[in-house]
Amino acid sequence: MRVVRNIDSLEKILGKNRQRKNKIGEKVSKIIKKVAEFGDSALVEYTKRFDKVKISPKELRISESQISAAFNELDSSLISAFKLAIDNVTKFYKRQIPKNTRIKQSNGKVLISRYVALERVGVYVPAGTAPLVSSVYMSVIPALVAGVKEVVLASPPCRDNSINPFILAIASLLKIKEIYRIGGAQAVAAFACGTKTIKRVDKIVGPGNDFVTEAKRQLFGKVDIDMLAGPSEVVILASKDANPEYITADLESQIEHHGGLGILVTNSKKIIREVRMKKIPGLALRVKNLEAGCEVVNKIAPEHLEILTKKPASLLKKIKNAGAIFLGDYTPVALGDYTAGPSHVLPTAGTSRFFSCLSVKDFLKEVHIISYTKKALQEEAEVLEKIANLEGMNKHIESVKKRL
Repeated sequence: MRVVRNIDSLEKILGKNRQRKNKIGEKVSKIIKKVAEFGDSALVEYTKRFDKVKISPKELRISESQISAAFNELDSSLISAFKLAIDNVTKFYKRQIPKNTRIKQSNGKVLISRYVALERVGVYVPAGTAPLVSSVYMSVIPALVAGVKEVVLASPPCRDNSINPFILAIASLLKIKEIYRIGGAQAVAAFACGTKTIKRVDKIVGPGNDFVTEAKRQLFGKVDIDMLAGPSEVVILASKDANPEYITADLESQIEHHGGLGILVTNSKKIIREVRMKKIPGLALRVKNLEAGCEVVNKIAPEHLEILTKKPASLLKKIKNAGAIFLGDYTPVALGDYTAGPSHVLPTAGTSRFFSCLSVKDFLKEVHIISYTKKALQEEAEVLEKIANLEGMNKHIESVKKRL
């Protein structure tokens, strides 16, 4: 573990680690352009080139019988494990559904804020270095709870032309019937642009490599996205009485992800020394006290934050920037990755300063409804005219006066 002297040094290191690979931008742009122009044939070509799998346009979509067969092969204990995780996530998100609001005034003016679910959402599920089966239910469930009618999946094929069976099995549990064997930037492009086989979506969610992230960045605006996610990261804020074994285990668990980063922030020389002795990769910063540690956390704005102190909840008010916060000795980040309930789709690379974790609201549009009576219009006409005059919008004023 590398010990850094101060927050400035830490930020320089993080800045280098968090820089996006600009060189892939042009490559991704070409992929998007080709998929938009040639559709299914481009997907077939890129699948052969990047995944080393030869398929026909008809084989892009996984059949429902293949999805069912994958579920039928599951061990009963694994089915129980998946069902528990799915139940926890579903219960959490059902409490998140926002309520419509309605304001009615005595003059007949009515204002309504109504939430409407997106029609169609595409979920990308990586399957390169390791198939992220948990990303299926962590991404799909908030959309289903929001009321999205069509949730579709894309995941790169294995060399034998199959999709990871556990991804298919979880999709079956969630009653997802539309799944495509495509990966990378080409999958994102297909979702955003549409092809003969794949109908375009309203929003794309789910983690992916640099090519997937860059494709989402370039296509944002043509389609909505969840966020621009980078490698997994954890900051552990620990006091002198924290357990170094827990710290070590939790740092290692995030570094286990490809490109993962672990950072220890503590006011204890002893803790740093004991964790360093484990010879794990990562960064460590010693601070004057835990309040100063909170300031460091806010500057880092991590994806995951663990607080390992005697009274972890007492520091919550001081934390402004973190995707998800884990309190106390018995709440490792691994719980959030798999079973706790809140989605593990979280802002990374310092973006928790302004991005939120995936929620039901990400799959809802807020629509404003306005209704006036003649009396209500008369009461506001003079004010409207003054403001419209300042902007030189005479036709706006006329549209009101004609009604009066």
